This record gives sequence, structure tokens and C-alpha cells, in this order.
Amino acid sequence: MDALAKLNAQKLDLFITDLNMPNLDGIQLTRQLRAAAPYRFTPIVMLTTESQQEKKMEGKAAGATGWIIKPFNMEQLLAVVRRVCP
Repeated sequence: MDALAKLNAQKLDLFITDLNMPNLDGIQLTRQLRAAAPYRFTPIVMLTTESQQEKKMEGKAAGATGWIIKPFNMEQLLAVVRRVCP
């Protein structure tokens, strides 16, 4: 919820969010970002410990662009960022 409150239609190139957060989880955040015109096409990457296929499909249906499972290494993160950011 804090992220949404701070956006104010700022131009951002990428969102990286966790799935498990207080008040508003990453899937709900993704849905709200996709509903906002400035972020409709901004890449959103979930960085989480969750690896269940159902969660990944739920994230994808909400509009997540990528999914990285913790623990991760920097090369993995950079590869995903390069893939989703033009």
C-alpha cells in the first residue's frame, strides 16, 4: 500500500515486488498497477520464496511479467531485467 501511495503517476521503467507483504500482497499490487494507465505496460517482476505453480499462474493472470524465486543470484536478476525492459 505504501508503494501505491508514493507513485503519483511517476514514470517508472520496472517494478520489483515481493509476493508476501502486509496489507496488500504482490498479486493485489500487480492488479492495481495494471489498472492504472501509467503502469499498464510497465514490467512487474515478483521476487519471492513462493515457487508453487498455482501462485505463478495467479501472478501471471494479474499481470506479472516475470517471477524470480529466492534465494537468487545477481546474474539471474539482471537476466530477467534485461529480458523485460526494452
